[in-house]
Amino acid sequence: MLFLFFIWNTVIKKNDEKVQSDVYIIMNQIRKMNKMVVLEQDFSNMQKTKITSQLLGSPHLPVSEKNIITFTKTTAQVSYDLNKMKIDVDSVNKKLIIRELPNPEIKILPSVEINSMDDSFFNRFDEQELKRITQNAKDIAYKSVDQAKLKADAKKQLMENLDHIMVLAKALGYKIEDKTNTFDQSKL
Repeated sequence: MLFLFFIWNTVIKKNDEKVQSDVYIIMNQIRKMNKMVVLEQDFSNMQKTKITSQLLGSPHLPVSEKNIITFTKTTAQVSYDLNKMKIDVDSVNKKLIIRELPNPEIKILPSVEINSMDDSFFNRFDEQELKRITQNAKDIAYKSVDQAKLKADAKKQLMENLDHIMVLAKALGYKIEDKTNTFDQSKL
């Protein structure tokens, strides 16, 4: 009887260690991903601004004009903070339950450079005009980014990245439950 007890106890302990090891492997893989930049795109455009004004405010004097060409380079990033992802690991029933995915975080980072500035001695660009022109270039850059398409592309990339975790979970014999209704059910 004592011999059977020791054999039974040894088998149970090995099983518990394997379950704990499986849970650790899955959770460690998720933690490794942490916050990840899923998608990054670069955009650029040039903008010419022309400002005309009457010399000394008189309509009888010639018109003075000044031109400025700005070059705007914009980087758009979509990232997901996977620390905000809610996942439960049921080691007894061997289930990986995905409860909630984080929302995408979009960062649009425009950088404006003055490429060319053509003004006259009497009609110089002042600091306020330069600030207004660069802010206008940044506003155009923000509007030029198609955020809906960026989010859709990023979500596809996120699904591909999370697929690695699912393959690992399946290899360890876990069933995946998607409570978010985000994943293709045929792949689960």
